[in-house]
Amino acid sequence: MTSLHHTDIPNFTLQNKTQVNLSLSYELFGKPLFTAPIVLVNHALTGNSSVAESEGWWGDIIGAGKVIDTDSYTVLCFNIPGNGYDGQTLENYTDFITLDIAGIFIKGLETLQITRLHSIIGGSIGGAIAWQMAQLAPTLCTHLIPIATHWNASDWVLANVHIQELILNNSKRPLEDARIHAMLTYRTPESLSYKFQRSKNLDSGEFQIASWLEHHGSKLKKRFKLNAYKLMNQLLKTIEVTHQAIDLKGIASDIHLIAIDTDYLFVAADQEKTYRELLTHKENIYYHTIQSIHGHDAFLIEYPQLEQILKPIFQCTKA
Repeated sequence: MTSLHHTDIPNFTLQNKTQVNLSLSYELFGKPLFTAPIVLVNHALTGNSSVAESEGWWGDIIGAGKVIDTDSYTVLCFNIPGNGYDGQTLENYTDFITLDIAGIFIKGLETLQITRLHSIIGGSIGGAIAWQMAQLAPTLCTHLIPIATHWNASDWVLANVHIQELILNNSKRPLEDARIHAMLTYRTPESLSYKFQRSKNLDSGEFQIASWLEHHGSKLKKRFKLNAYKLMNQLLKTIEVTHQAIDLKGIASDIHLIAIDTDYLFVAADQEKTYRELLTHKENIYYHTIQSIHGHDAFLIEYPQLEQILKPIFQCTKA
């Protein structure tokens, strides 16, 4: 397991004009900094900087001999400040929006003296932060790879965030119950039917789907402090890179949109619409679809399909 590193971000001005001092934690995998092209991975809502190798949450695609090969690349992942993985939470979490996190990550790169990235890749909220970083710094990366996400929080996303807020602020078991609800936005009816087929626990007689949901609720409570989860939910609500796709045409990077055909959270139709609108102004944009019964979580499940999409991007090591 790699160790956490920290870089200080003093006097960072948030969008609401508040100034904060932050210690930005991160992990590095693969080749030492500045000896190979650098891949920045932005973690998803319940993710963290432990992204690679056998213990990493994306270890199936990042590691030695994997599609993002740590024998050829330096992989960097920042923790979203306040996510709790490094032991730090934010009491003033409502001051932070997705645009702030993108700016903090860019500042973090500056403190590490990184001026160029091979790619920025992220799924869900991590992909939205990637969009925001590319809008702020249009020439920062050669490849922009937002997965199962969008550059704007839709009304559907906003509605689900609102439900999460109600649970987090009113439930007697806020973390467990919020996670149980969230799991139903990450999967599909077909996925759950395929997995459980109305099976029951032989000892308790309880439906296996209920046990599975309770397991995920308990697991989240062990991982998150309440403020940390509230922060991550808050960031989902504040995804607003722009108001129209055409504003993204100034991003110099090759853009690789990866959608999931059954995604009920960030629907594929939004990514496809972005592709069609930008294609008339930008040649280096590409659209890919992961086909799966599993919904939003398919980017954490359908690794063979994801590998096939990513392979051409990471076979070329041009920084």
